[in-house]
Amino acid sequence: MSGFPTPNPYGSNRKRRSPVGAVVIAVIVIAALVQTCAKDDSGSGSSGNANEGLADVPNGCTAVDAASSPEKVELLTKLAATFNRSAAAKEGGCTVIRVQKKSSGVATAALAAGWKDPAVDGPQPTIWSPAASSWGAVLNFRLEKDGQPAMAPADAKPFMLTPLVLAMPKPMAEALGYPATPIGFADLIALSQDPDGWASKGHPEWGKFKLGKTNPNFSTSALSATIAQYYAATGKQSGLSLEDLNDPKVEEFSRAVESSVVHYGDITLTFLNNWFKNDARGTALTYVSAVAVEEKSVIDYNRGNPDGITDPGERPRPPKVPLVAVYPKEGTLFSDNPFFVLEAPWVTDAQKKGARAFERFVQEPANQRQVLEFGFRPGNPAVPVSAPIVAANGVNPTEPQTELQVPSPPVLAGVIDKWAEHRKSARVLLVIDVSGSMGEEGAAGATKLDLAKEAAVGALGQFKDDDEVGLRVFSTGIGPDTHSDYVDLVPIGTIGVNGETLRAKIRSLIPTNGTPLYTVARDSHAEMRKSYDPSRINAVLLLTDGRNEDERNKDLDATLAALGEGNEGQATSPVRLFPIAYGSGADLGVLEQMADATSAKAYDASNPATIKDVFTNVVSNF
Repeated sequence: MSGFPTPNPYGSNRKRRSPVGAVVIAVIVIAALVQTCAKDDSGSGSSGNANEGLADVPNGCTAVDAASSPEKVELLTKLAATFNRSAAAKEGGCTVIRVQKKSSGVATAALAAGWKDPAVDGPQPTIWSPAASSWGAVLNFRLEKDGQPAMAPADAKPFMLTPLVLAMPKPMAEALGYPATPIGFADLIALSQDPDGWASKGHPEWGKFKLGKTNPNFSTSALSATIAQYYAATGKQSGLSLEDLNDPKVEEFSRAVESSVVHYGDITLTFLNNWFKNDARGTALTYVSAVAVEEKSVIDYNRGNPDGITDPGERPRPPKVPLVAVYPKEGTLFSDNPFFVLEAPWVTDAQKKGARAFERFVQEPANQRQVLEFGFRPGNPAVPVSAPIVAANGVNPTEPQTELQVPSPPVLAGVIDKWAEHRKSARVLLVIDVSGSMGEEGAAGATKLDLAKEAAVGALGQFKDDDEVGLRVFSTGIGPDTHSDYVDLVPIGTIGVNGETLRAKIRSLIPTNGTPLYTVARDSHAEMRKSYDPSRINAVLLLTDGRNEDERNKDLDATLAALGEGNEGQATSPVRLFPIAYGSGADLGVLEQMADATSAKAYDASNPATIKDVFTNVVSNF
């Protein structure tokens, strides 16, 4: 993939990366999901104003626009500014590089559609640098299906690299023998199945072993972790086959890994941010035991910056309990950040020439060393790995010793299918606001409630037959008497039995009165805790478009205390509340506090037109 000569800069014991990229999404499966997956592992979306902040282009100069995934947009913008002032930009003319932030999934969808709306998407890019080369495979696959030529070249060089690791609190890793003793998936399975949990390692105060993992339909980190656990089950490092996936022993191993999952997620930042908040409360060691993330996330976390972005005026606070990167002893995979000079119909020869000049510029050793400042490894193997890829930051520059081979596309598709079978089952209460404001127009002549109903019905398809789902609606005075604030329309039961009833009841919803937000959040969470099922992911998904309007319950502090009761560190009955702030009138700040109290995440659907995508992302936690 890289186009660079041997030797491999990260150790002679490892195989070179597959030509299809360090981390490849199963294009057969994922291509259908690109339209709904508007976020990459960084968790950042596209910029609000598509053309805001773009540099002016002097007369006689060629504008070369670059669409970059969020985790490296700051670095690329800095490099572009330096390049634009350099002699390299003046060779054979005048080139001005302009960088815009564009999440990988959003950019893929826009490119596949021909990037038709620059007012929304920004200028048509000449350069595209998604989070992983897999997105180029997805784009080309979609274009091929539509009878169009490929846009993403197969020989793109990686701009920067980072391996998949298992992030663990340092005391927990040390209890397993870190750093002297290699740790792998089999070790974590054994611990997760031990009835004594961490007590078997001398730490009963940590409770059971808990794994955090994202959803491989949306996250390259999760797909890499799932591939790695299948390799661990087979004992192989390459050549994973469909026969391997169907081996009963391999299936048993996979189910054992998934059974230890606390909950899934659309992005790893859900776990990292919640881990950091629990660290401030002194409960980092009972929130989660390990999370599959990229190596650079461990560095960011230990720097006190779990989301990897330093906002103006922000002062990073190092965590009380640092994380360490465990490189699975069975092997792992790299994710890369390719530098695609697009073969697109709008790209001119002059733009290609300028883009190639910038590509050469960013690969120069002096510029590649700047990659290290952001916690990544240089894509140019001539630049040695150095700080911050050091032990003091919880990582090891000599690891991983074993790099796994990316399976073939049919096997990748099989991995996704098997994960859907083996993933931990869910038990979820859908709580939907039917207050009067839900009858207001949302988009394209449809009410907000109409859009929400369509999104909720569509999201039910993400659940498997064994998942248990119930439906509650809320509004002031909605029940059999004027003091009722919510009504259960469908009791919690398996989707296989209740699916059609759920769809019918959701489609029949109509808007009514006010918004008793505090009461319904408190009571729904409490009831799910009382009926908690330890074999499942237990959660409440609450959608609201308003603020609390219940005269009988105005006490936010008491509500937050009730949500956090028994949930401190998720040691007993971890029921998480995932709120959706729907429309411009929703109280996102309050909903974020509610989510934080249960170590979950609030989602922003302030633009009602985005509710389908948001609903899909929320359900990916289950």
